[in-house]
Amino acid sequence: MSYKVTRANEAVKYEAPGHFDVRTTRLHNPAEVNGGSIVHGLSHFLPGGGADVAPANFEMIYYIISGEMTVTLFDDADVETKYVLKAGDSVHFGKGTKRGCLNTGIESAQMMTIMIKPQA
Repeated sequence: MSYKVTRANEAVKYEAPGHFDVRTTRLHNPAEVNGGSIVHGLSHFLPGGGADVAPANFEMIYYIISGEMTVTLFDDADVETKYVLKAGDSVHFGKGTKRGCLNTGIESAQMMTIMIKPQA
């Protein structure tokens, strides 16, 4: 058995490519536990902040903790659909899915991200 506890003040700040007007923090990485495959993060988006449209490198879940985020997703035929997600809402998408997000609300938004890395 292995585990890692991360206290709120231990979250690691990092720069996420293609993101803007956001503070991204990493809470957990796969290498921290035996056989791990989960990357867990918490992002704080200012109003107007977001992430450019890009294909997902991994299977992912976005969970909105507070505020609201407009998530843009593209299906296999490249048809765009927008979803306004509010606190308690989530979206789960597969590797390669084109997606982007934007805080279209008037207050900061907190979004938890969970990424499942394939086992090597």
